Amino acid sequence: MRLRPDGAAIVVLLTTLVALGPISTDLYLPSLPAIRTSFDVGQGFAQLTLSLFMAGFAVSQLAYGPLSDRFGRRPVLIGGLALYVAASLACLLAPSMGVLLAARAVQAMGACAGPVLGRAVVRDIAGPGRAAVLLSYIGMAMALAPAVGPTIGGYLQVAFGWRAAFAALMGVALMLLLAVVLALPETNRRRNPRATHTRELLAAYRELLADPVYRGYVATLALTFAGLFSFISGAAFVLIEAVGLSPDAFGLSFATIVVGYILGNFISSRLTQRFGHDRMIAGGLVCVLAGGLPMAALALAGVQTATAVVAPMAVFMVGAGLILPNAMAGAVGPYPEKAGSASALLGFTQMGGAAVVGALVGHLHDGTARPMALALALSGIAAVLAFRRLRAAQARAVPAV
Repeated sequence: MRLRPDGAAIVVLLTTLVALGPISTDLYLPSLPAIRTSFDVGQGFAQLTLSLFMAGFAVSQLAYGPLSDRFGRRPVLIGGLALYVAASLACLLAPSMGVLLAARAVQAMGACAGPVLGRAVVRDIAGPGRAAVLLSYIGMAMALAPAVGPTIGGYLQVAFGWRAAFAALMGVALMLLLAVVLALPETNRRRNPRATHTRELLAAYRELLADPVYRGYVATLALTFAGLFSFISGAAFVLIEAVGLSPDAFGLSFATIVVGYILGNFISSRLTQRFGHDRMIAGGLVCVLAGGLPMAALALAGVQTATAVVAPMAVFMVGAGLILPNAMAGAVGPYPEKAGSASALLGFTQMGGAAVVGALVGHLHDGTARPMALALALSGIAAVLAFRRLRAAQARAVPAV
């Protein structure tokens, strides 16, 4: 039985597919200190399980988008999920840090099929206006992943150790694979037989990158996400090791922060059609600065408490909830014939930037919240500058009356 493209069930499936990326990072966050201890490595190596995942996630998107434009969303998605299941098993059984790092990179190659193709399916079944609303609802529901993920991961860590997180990820992927095989219809009605040709592929990416409006939306989204990922990569070490929270208490704190993201997505879903993408992004950037700058100021002043981290980050997450779905819709919406490629290039930039920022936060970690908080604040400032360039490009594109 195939799901109806306009039904609620397909939205639930797409939400879970898009959430596969956040689940793959957030579920095992409380276990990062334990992984470091288990393999007797430094914090930088433990954080590489995040950064390598993001790097593999970023590069693989450049392949998944064009492949789905040529062969359809469904068969490519099935292949990606099968790869994810196999890599999750390798993570679960990893005998050394090197094997775990390699398995995480392969796991990322499978995981990125969910978000890339999930967003492309949204664009297939909805126009640009409805896509932003649908992405907001998906984002709001998807926020349950980082809210619930670290909480469950914290309890799994306390009860069974760090390998239990990867067993849980493998189980989620198996259920998704079964659902896609049995129920997901093919939504790509504009297949491009030349989408995977190198010349065609490079031409598509050149056309996208030549559009200053596309570049502006992508840069604004990527910089906002880089700030968010600086928190994801550093939070466990700051809150568990520096502040002294237990893994399960860390998970609950993380869930509190995600309430801000849910609120931002809810506001976006209710108001985007009335006010438009750009006003929602502008409001989100105000929240990003209102969260990032105070966190950095408190960290530089030596204030190192759970409240000094959690409260500003919750405000930042409201902004992220406003920015991400609207920037995605603004970037991908004008390119229905290249939805897969546009989504893939956006995702490559988003995840590639996150990988770099995450690696820097791990390298610069000094036992305090300063590196994480400064990365968060600087990413927010850069996102504001990128959005200003976007608005200037839009103004130049409007002919004078």
